[in-house]
Amino acid sequence: MIETSSLDATRAAYDAVATRYAELFRDSTEGLPLDRALVDAFAESVRAAGAGPVADLGCGPGGVTARLASLGVSAFGVDASPAMIELARREYPDLRFDEGSMLALDIEDGTLGDVLSWYSIIHTPPRDLPVIFAEFARTLEPGGHLLLGFFATDDDPHPAEPFDHKVSLAYRLSIDHVADLAAKAGLMEIARLRREPSEGERFRHGRLLARKPTEP
Repeated sequence: MIETSSLDATRAAYDAVATRYAELFRDSTEGLPLDRALVDAFAESVRAAGAGPVADLGCGPGGVTARLASLGVSAFGVDASPAMIELARREYPDLRFDEGSMLALDIEDGTLGDVLSWYSIIHTPPRDLPVIFAEFARTLEPGGHLLLGFFATDDDPHPAEPFDHKVSLAYRLSIDHVADLAAKAGLMEIARLRREPSEGERFRHGRLLARKPTEP
C-alpha cells in the first residue's frame, strides 16, 4: 500500500520552505564539479541520441531543469510541491513545469527519452520505491536512460537508513539496493558512482545510470 500520508507530509514541508530552499539550492550541482560534470555528460548523451524529451522528476525550483535546457536538451520538470512549481515557472517562464507525483506520473507510456531523478527518491518510504521505479520504466522509451542521485549508506548490505533531513524525513540508500530496484523494474545498469562527502556534507552520495532495453 502506497504511503500517501508520507507524500502529503513531504509536499507540505517543501511548500513551507520553498522560497528559502530555492535561494540555497536553485541548482543543486552548483559548487560540486563532479556532480555538474555528471549531469553535463548526461545531457551530452541525450543530445547525441536525439531522443525524446527529458523529464527532471522532483525538479524543485527548476535549476537543474534549466541547466539541461541550457545544454541543448529538451527538458521539463515535475514536482509534487505546488510552491516549488510556482517558483520554477516564475524563474524560468520559457520552460515547462508540471505538478505531479512520481508514484503516478501523468505521462504516457514510452514517451520520455530520458529521466533525471536528482535526490528526488530520498523521501519515499522504502516500501514504495518499487512503484516509482516501475513508473520510470513505464514512461521511458526503449533505449532511454535514467540517471539517479541520492544519499548513500556507508555499508551496502543495509538497503535503507532513515535520517533527519532538514526539510522532511529522508532515507540514505544502498547503491546495490538502488541498482536492484532498477533491475527488477526492467532497467539495465550502465554505471554507478559513490562520492565521498564534500566539506560541510554529512553523507556519502550515490549515482546510478540505467537504461531501458530496446527489446523485451
